Amino acid sequence: MERPPPIAPELVNQFVLNAHKDLDRVKELLAQEPKLVNACWDWGGGDFESALGAAAHTGRREIAEFLLDNGARIDIFAAAMLGHLDVVKAAITADPRTANAPGPHGIPLVTHAKMGGEKAAAVLEYLHSLD
Repeated sequence: MERPPPIAPELVNQFVLNAHKDLDRVKELLAQEPKLVNACWDWGGGDFESALGAAAHTGRREIAEFLLDNGARIDIFAAAMLGHLDVVKAAITADPRTANAPGPHGIPLVTHAKMGGEKAAAVLEYLHSLD
């Protein structure tokens, strides 16, 4: 089976950049290329970021939920920001090192929970209890 061609790097870059701040533009780009939903941008040095990762560390709940509704794969960082305590606990129970694993740009899990505000308060409390 022949693989499809890669998505244009400029499009991936724009999608991830806009996922930090601009839901309307994210919607436009995803309508243009639905496979962007799980694409990652390589910032260099092993720092890969998806649009969901961008939304998670900037606390952009509406962008994260839109991406998840359109097939993005949830990760522990997005789960922390969104307040999914069950997902965070399960991941850390499965591998306690996960609590200290760096996210995109080296941003810690606890910062993602802080960015989730009140809806992620239980996750933040849980993470602090691990110290």
